Amino acid sequence: MNAARDFVFDLDNTLYPVSDIYDAIGARMSAYIARALAVDEVEALALRERYFHAYGATVSGLSRHHGIDAHDFLADVHNVDYSALTPDAELVALIARLPGRRIVFTNGGGGHGQRALARLGLANHFERVFDLEDAGLAPKPERAAYERLIAACGLAPTSAFLVEDTLKNLEPAHALGFRTVLVGAVHPEPRPDYVDARYADVKAFLRAYLADA
Repeated sequence: MNAARDFVFDLDNTLYPVSDIYDAIGARMSAYIARALAVDEVEALALRERYFHAYGATVSGLSRHHGIDAHDFLADVHNVDYSALTPDAELVALIARLPGRRIVFTNGGGGHGQRALARLGLANHFERVFDLEDAGLAPKPERAAYERLIAACGLAPTSAFLVEDTLKNLEPAHALGFRTVLVGAVHPEPRPDYVDARYADVKAFLRAYLADA
């Protein structure tokens, strides 16, 4: 692999596996929707899932269609117990060895990225978290989210990797010049042209990259 200047990582299910935190955030989302829109739990869950699949982030649909305060929503739903997250010593060591800048790019908000990195022992190894609020509430895979990331962080996409577990989030990144890496269980055949490499998990990618560096 060619050397890179910057490494951009998704957070949830990329730097840590889905855990009780995901369920806790989801439960708070459903409760917030039920409370704010005066609907029952079944309808709240249906709206949560519909807007997630339509926009990439539930909050985008809620703010567009119901006038929900996105910042209040994000702060509320991410007010969960992060103690389920624990450092992975190998991952921390691999991230620390990367030669370039490291940035988290997440559709989360309300301080979620910062708290998760702290619990994972990775806070000192990342330059910044660029989240949904930093992106002006444009979620991945909207092209605007990537353009705002590039501008805010001074990225040169052709000298950067973007590492993601969500296939659709890689297409706009590739179009903008990033080298794209798909990690996790989704390994489509044939591999789309916008996926430059794929690995079982983020550690497998990092091992391979550092072995070639």
